[in-house]
Amino acid sequence: MVVFLDVSEQKQLTRGLFPLKDLGTDFHASTDYQGLIPWAWIEASTKGAVLLFVASEAEYYAKTFGAGNFVSGIAGGMVGGVAQAYATMGFCTCMKTVEITQHKLAAQGVKPPSTFATFADIYRKEGIRGINKGVNAVAIRQTTNWGSRFGLSRLAETGIRKVTGKEDGQKLNGYEKVIASTLGGGLSAWNQPIEVIRVEMQSKTVDPNRPKNLTVGKTFSYIYSTNGLKGLYRGVTPRIGLGVWQTVCMVALGDM
Repeated sequence: MVVFLDVSEQKQLTRGLFPLKDLGTDFHASTDYQGLIPWAWIEASTKGAVLLFVASEAEYYAKTFGAGNFVSGIAGGMVGGVAQAYATMGFCTCMKTVEITQHKLAAQGVKPPSTFATFADIYRKEGIRGINKGVNAVAIRQTTNWGSRFGLSRLAETGIRKVTGKEDGQKLNGYEKVIASTLGGGLSAWNQPIEVIRVEMQSKTVDPNRPKNLTVGKTFSYIYSTNGLKGLYRGVTPRIGLGVWQTVCMVALGDM
């Protein structure tokens, strides 16, 4: 499975304060793939498997209790999203954000410690909770992400069945599955503020105006007071593309 959060998107998301000139099109392998090794590799190699296994089981059991495709899709996606957040994504996204923040310090002439030294230091001072800082925001993001993506995709599939006359249980073809997942993935970007909050909570940037001991609520208030609604939806355009790609891979192709 592909890792979907690159530096350009992080620049858009972190604190919502980066000027547009920072979002240039120059490609630098050393910066555009910050956090890839090992954290993104660990995340990518595990989160897809967790999602597909847990979501399919939850969706199946929801149907056995009489839920329709839309409700069972939401249930499967939400349970699968929570499972992957707490199983693997919390500490990986935290450490990816640490690496990107370190790169910014290096660009300012400050020599940051290595990523593994930072990992060990956080673990020594704060334990598992420190390594998983922001994991609750990740879980909220993932449960709303995949609940929306599965649910809206199933809803779109129902609409496609009505249009194509396949309401009697006939299978949708590959193109129809992809169209449904594209719609579901694109519309699921409504929860972009949760991703912005997650990045801010995990950011190691020092800001005297930023509240200490950030919670999801405190972080929301801080971003909104600093940048308003626009700040909460920074990076939503690439996130729509991300949602479409992930949903086609995990829902449409997962069904085939």
